[in-house]
Amino acid sequence: MSRFWSPIVQTLSPYVPGEQPRIADLIKLNTNESPFGPSPTALEAMRAAAADTLRLYPDPQSLALREALAARHGLRADQIFVGNGSDEVLAHAFAALLKHDRPLRFPDITYSFYPVYCGLFGIDSEIVPLDEAMRIRPGDYPTGGGPVIIANPNAPTGVPLTRAQVLSIVEANPDVPVVIDEAYVDFGGESVVADIVDYPNLLVIHTMSKSRALAGLRVGYAFGDAGLIEGLTRVKDSFNSYPLGRIAEVGATASVQDEAWFQARRQDVIAGRERMTGGLAQLGFEVLPSAANFIFAKHRSRSGEEIAQALRDRAILVRRFNAPRIADHLRITVGAPEQVGRLLEALREILGD
Repeated sequence: MSRFWSPIVQTLSPYVPGEQPRIADLIKLNTNESPFGPSPTALEAMRAAAADTLRLYPDPQSLALREALAARHGLRADQIFVGNGSDEVLAHAFAALLKHDRPLRFPDITYSFYPVYCGLFGIDSEIVPLDEAMRIRPGDYPTGGGPVIIANPNAPTGVPLTRAQVLSIVEANPDVPVVIDEAYVDFGGESVVADIVDYPNLLVIHTMSKSRALAGLRVGYAFGDAGLIEGLTRVKDSFNSYPLGRIAEVGATASVQDEAWFQARRQDVIAGRERMTGGLAQLGFEVLPSAANFIFAKHRSRSGEEIAQALRDRAILVRRFNAPRIADHLRITVGAPEQVGRLLEALREILGD
């Protein structure tokens, strides 16, 4: 530890991102990136934006992107907030909306950035266990508690809640903010974005990193009542007034407007997920029902650590969390068809051994 650190730094347990190694002929199925490239329209728009205008600051309000998102979802621009990746949007939500007298509630198995942000912002938390089938139970978030944050579909399990189940949590907690992190909703979940007009306590967060294949661009956004959005904006403008560069805003806007590409690639991922699920089940894996671009599975007789290492020896990376209840589970990103084929073939070799 450095003696020059602020006291809070010594208490932090930072988030650990998925490994990004340099291995020859690597099949990288550990960070939920899209196996398909971004919209060609978005790529062309970004190339055109790489011009002399980069000497100028971008629009601090990212109005063009917010208007494109508003048009797609039937909302107003003042109901949308954009930031430098959904992780930054989440961080602003923790600072602006989720620090109250009563502890913030979220599942025991969920996106591991949530407890990190609690540590960073000094937020007390209440951990709510998933049930034995790794599902969120809406009844476990009753009236009278603190704010709520839930990933839907959940991460790393991929298990979704229905729209009705999500709204039951929102309705049970009208006096506190409820944040729904829909990073993976485009792959088969039921979104509650349209419901922000009826629930002033509901904030819904999306990302360009998954279904839009723009993880390298770092663009995230939130939908909510104008009052919630103003709270996020006040935090943003106290931290970084220009979170999106000119190229990022142009590329993200073009991606939103390319609906045909979005729908086609989304269906490609869903088809790959179904193929992976069936193949793993045949190999003796228990696979949770996923509505994400990954699956969460464990083998009936072999440890997760053993399988993950054997795959790595074959230049295939998957994600394993050394945590209670899930140490034997593997989170496996849906790859391109040839990557899914190599994964299943490698597992046949490993399990055959």
